[in-house]
Amino acid sequence: MLKARHIPLAIILAAGAWALWPPSDDEATVRLGSGPAKAGSEKARRPYQLRMAPGLYLPGTMPQNVGKPLRGLLEVAEKFEELYGDTHIEFVGSPGVREWLVTQLAAGTAPDILNVNVENVWQDVQKGWYVPLDEYLDRPSPFARPGEPGSKQWWDVFKYQAITRGKAAPDGKMYCISYDMVETGIFYNKDVFDRLGLRPPEDWAEFLQGQARLREAGYIPLLVYVQNATDWGVDLVFDQLYYPILPGIDLRKDPAREDYLAGYLDWDEICYLYRKGFFTRQDPRWRELWRILKDWRRYWGRDLSTADMMRLFVTQKGAMYWSASWSVQKLARDPDIPFRWGIFYLPPIPPSVSRYSGGHEMCVIGGAAVQYVVTNSAFKDTGDPATSERLKRAIAFLQFLTVPENADRITNEVLSMLPNVRGVQPHPELKPFDEFLKRRYTTTKWWFTFDLQFDEVFLRMFDLYLNDGIADEPYLEWTEKNLDFAVETTLRRKKVDLEALDRAWRDLAPLRAGMEGLPDGAK
Repeated sequence: MLKARHIPLAIILAAGAWALWPPSDDEATVRLGSGPAKAGSEKARRPYQLRMAPGLYLPGTMPQNVGKPLRGLLEVAEKFEELYGDTHIEFVGSPGVREWLVTQLAAGTAPDILNVNVENVWQDVQKGWYVPLDEYLDRPSPFARPGEPGSKQWWDVFKYQAITRGKAAPDGKMYCISYDMVETGIFYNKDVFDRLGLRPPEDWAEFLQGQARLREAGYIPLLVYVQNATDWGVDLVFDQLYYPILPGIDLRKDPAREDYLAGYLDWDEICYLYRKGFFTRQDPRWRELWRILKDWRRYWGRDLSTADMMRLFVTQKGAMYWSASWSVQKLARDPDIPFRWGIFYLPPIPPSVSRYSGGHEMCVIGGAAVQYVVTNSAFKDTGDPATSERLKRAIAFLQFLTVPENADRITNEVLSMLPNVRGVQPHPELKPFDEFLKRRYTTTKWWFTFDLQFDEVFLRMFDLYLNDGIADEPYLEWTEKNLDFAVETTLRRKKVDLEALDRAWRDLAPLRAGMEGLPDGAK
């Protein structure tokens, strides 16, 4: 799912340090996080001291440096502590990087509840670090009133049912609570578009033509970070090229996930297809993917890594900014924004631009934003989830967060995400993203398919390629080497039912027989 990965790590680490400081004696003061209970205080003597890394809603932070420091989650936690007099909730910051996550979990020192993209969780479910939530979701929420959503099953409180239920892991279990939703979009300067006679494009050809006009007029046509181009850009163009042949290569269908993840290629399918020649130099679509992205690169800013893209957009040096709903907080609440702005989604790639594209509507790549998981720290009192009183309170707190008035207080304090609790309305400025989320989900998420080593090489080499540091053929060779190592490592570490995939491959052979542009021997 989506993260503001471009936030400098030093800032996040500094935030984490602040989060560990004890609160001041002035209860009206909001520090970053909430800190541990003050030594000797009544709360410090409570037997259940739970730690939560809440991500976006960390008390004391001020997203996009707009508005006041957040208090919503802190106030909701205080209400919970009134109900559970034996429990104290401490809020801490955490770096949004996988290295920190894995280190904390392996050492048994992770927060009891934390925000993490569930695709990262999927890579490690075999390690026992996370608590499956299915049994709790299938039961009523103790905080739901009779007849209201959640009174029969906790599941029912969530608004975006298909997306939420679609986050089940490949092992069939649910490890996360999707608390809110995010989606990407192109923010554009309406005043600039009007002056140049431009409009939100209907297809990729018009999109490129508009960017050429913007460049001629002296603007940076599109502002985008290389991290987001690597994550979002690759997935969207990949879907445009591979969706037409998906019926012949979608080898595993999971009824529990099909409503949202219909046709999604999981890591085991990616591994199998790679061995059949897909995603290699012998795959014409794979070559086309990189050609389209490299061609698009000419309209982006020069610096893709360290530039302040939001600043370039609000100072009107850049005409479009590819970001996500989290940027609405700044644009809608900053009184100094001097222009009208709007949002549109990326347009489809027509066959006139690529013979391998069917011209279908661009899929979405966002969905679940803040995703709360419960770690094995939550049952460290007994070492057994079945007997842990500590775990019961961690689950109860998550359920308390999904009470509509509590979810409203927390999510709508920030103008960034779409609430995923029934009865909680999003801010009007976020409605375009609500419409985007009605689209079909992406075919795969490359950034979340393999391990950290794969991602690091992927990002580094793609950055080099985009900036003319490596030519087409050497780059394709690098991607193949990276994939080859990742695939073999994954197959060695994880149990893959290759026989089942073989059977599915043979069953789909008649569909592939009429498809063009497949790797040699893939039919």
